[in-house]
Amino acid sequence: MKTSIYNYSRDRLDQYFIANGSPKFRSTQVFEAVYKQRLTDFSLMTNFKRDFIAKLSADFSFPVLKTVTVQTSNDETKKYLFALEDGNLIETVLMKQSYGYSVCVTSQVGCNMGCAFCASGTTKKIRNLEPSEMVLQVLTIDNFLKLEEKRVSHVVIMGIGEPFDNYDNVIEFVKIINDGKGLEIGSRHISVSTCGIVPKIYEFAEVPLQINLAISLHFATNEKRSKYMGVNKSYNLEDLKKALKYYYSRTNRRLTFEYILLDGINDTLDDARDLAEYVREFNSYVNLIPYNQTAGIFKRTSEKKAHIFFDYLMKNKINVTLRREQGHDIDAACGQLRVKELKCKD
Repeated sequence: MKTSIYNYSRDRLDQYFIANGSPKFRSTQVFEAVYKQRLTDFSLMTNFKRDFIAKLSADFSFPVLKTVTVQTSNDETKKYLFALEDGNLIETVLMKQSYGYSVCVTSQVGCNMGCAFCASGTTKKIRNLEPSEMVLQVLTIDNFLKLEEKRVSHVVIMGIGEPFDNYDNVIEFVKIINDGKGLEIGSRHISVSTCGIVPKIYEFAEVPLQINLAISLHFATNEKRSKYMGVNKSYNLEDLKKALKYYYSRTNRRLTFEYILLDGINDTLDDARDLAEYVREFNSYVNLIPYNQTAGIFKRTSEKKAHIFFDYLMKNKINVTLRREQGHDIDAACGQLRVKELKCKD
């Protein structure tokens, strides 16, 4: 049975070629043909002999993502709804930033974390994405950008799903897009987000790449976090802090704490104080995020309250940013477009 060529890092291709009696340098040749030249047919790789091309063609395929819908915001944010080969739907977001073009990648079909305020969690996890299905999100959008002589410069793994619940595939994906013979996205331009899968944070601390780690924190007390984020019942804030201290001791990498402001739930000065106390001892910054409203009890914090919250953290010497809102005039919440499409099919 054929497997996607996009599933293979160069290390994994090395093993394939060695097992088939070919030198390792073949993996570099294949990588450059696939990712630099963007070839999707082995017969076009003229530096290979005919019998070797036949072998590659028998073992590997070049799948594609089908574009179902594209929504474009006034600020040029684009949300893509892609169909996988099995018909499942995923979302990918392209954002124009001051420093380049960033793609937010989905890592699972659905999500089992069940965060009460998240549109992604309204549908349970169907399956993990393979590395190739994550690679294709970046590659497909990069191909669109190339038509305008632009390129994807940054990748954040913060779309539908919990990346650390699909850990091995996510790490393989990162190796592929980071490879200098591949998409060549610098490790410091790659960020992965977790809601707090503590065992995987310890494991991630040993990855020999300078990838950024973001923590979807959102609440700084166990009472509130357990109420709205099921992960806290398994790995509470004390467990999380211990793991993050270990991560920093191993990597010396600055942490990002993501904090969605929810009106009347986590946006008071008491909440700001609790947050400041929790993050104070880390080399980190807090990213305050306006809430993209979906159906339900959760509402966006007012601009005035958001700035009061921000000012409190600043005055208490916490590195903090208030995220510039992007894509507010489209189905901006993570998973919202997918859920909308699924409802239309019912």
